[in-house]
Amino acid sequence: MSSEMMGSDLTKPYLSGHYTPVTNEISVRDLVVHGSIPPELEGRYLRNGRNPRPGTTPAHGFTGAGMIHGVRLSGGHAEWYRNRWVDAGTNVIRHGGRYLALQGAEPAWEVTAELDTVGPHAFGGEFAEAMTAHPKRDPVSGELFFYGRDPVLTLYVAAPDGWITRAEPVEGVGPSLMNDFAITADHIIWLDLPVVADSAAGAGGLCQWSDSHPAQIGVMPRTGPADVRWFEVEPGALLHVANAHADLHGRVIIEGPRYDRSAWEYSRKWWTGSPGHGVPPLAGSLHHRWILDPATGRATEEPLDTLITEFPTINDAFLGRSNRYSYAVAFPGSGLDHFGVVKYDTATGTRRLRPFGPDQMPGEAIFVPAEGATAEDDGYLITIVSDLRRNSSHLLVLDAAELRDVPIAVVELPRRVPAGFHGNWIPDRLSRPFGAR
Repeated sequence: MSSEMMGSDLTKPYLSGHYTPVTNEISVRDLVVHGSIPPELEGRYLRNGRNPRPGTTPAHGFTGAGMIHGVRLSGGHAEWYRNRWVDAGTNVIRHGGRYLALQGAEPAWEVTAELDTVGPHAFGGEFAEAMTAHPKRDPVSGELFFYGRDPVLTLYVAAPDGWITRAEPVEGVGPSLMNDFAITADHIIWLDLPVVADSAAGAGGLCQWSDSHPAQIGVMPRTGPADVRWFEVEPGALLHVANAHADLHGRVIIEGPRYDRSAWEYSRKWWTGSPGHGVPPLAGSLHHRWILDPATGRATEEPLDTLITEFPTINDAFLGRSNRYSYAVAFPGSGLDHFGVVKYDTATGTRRLRPFGPDQMPGEAIFVPAEGATAEDDGYLITIVSDLRRNSSHLLVLDAAELRDVPIAVVELPRRVPAGFHGNWIPDRLSRPFGAR
């Protein structure tokens, strides 16, 4: 057993295989690159995830210390890799000039550009509660939308400089998980779905499926009072939204990977290490669409694919607006033997799959626009791949338009990076969004 695998309970699925934690922090410069890193990739790729400290075994894969892994790209070179522990272990963003590590049960934690922890971040002293790990930055205004739930659901808006400009309590939301939410150009979308906090379940239970909790999606205006209109939907869970927008008829359309009850129960067993977690999934979260019609007050919905997918992403220049393409990690099951990255085309209803080999697992694929992009998918996907056979990892730069088998660039990382959750490409300078006027 390597030293990186010691100090954890390897019988837990979220601490074994691709998720086996590493036990130290390192910094390595001048990484080996195969292929050519596009010259416009000047910045940092940062990815967060759970990585308990040696000697600790969290009761759930969503809890415990986090770890940010970073790769600095500049001038066609991979200048460095480094990893650092942090208390908030789900996502990492930059806003108002500050790097922030996020977790839904923690305040935001500021880190330096070199990933060292600074401390809790309060957005100018106006916010000190637990913050969603999935804030939304409007691509036009540059505002950051996020929420807290201590003690009630409250919408916050931070200006591009990082100062909070709005704090709006929202009524009518139950004790649901609400891991994510969405925005459109004119709306806030709330997900009040039947996965709820269960205090009687103990630390390992966290959230349970509830047949008695109504499944509803709320639509609230982005400006004015918090007047939420609720739409009943079929019972299901949604951890991550791909995107949402309003169409020309005023209908709100939401897409993302949906769990039914059986898929959620399997997922919960895996993340808690409960009996039955080792059984190959017969069901999982599937790409799905909800259409909320304010004219009728009704919701319609439809499955869009049969692949098991998670961690959806888009070109963020289209966040809250009509987009054609989305990307996701495809999981084994539903006829797929290994992991892959999938690209969905909503205009044609088709998909393009980029498969990976045995014992290889890609992470969330982040879209980065090409210099002078003229199309929504004109750019790159960046992801870190865990390779168990080689006990190693590499950063891939893929062509987002064609999703070819041969990558544009491969950066050899100096260690195996455990599978994690979310991250971002953080450029040295902000580029002009595609379609901006």
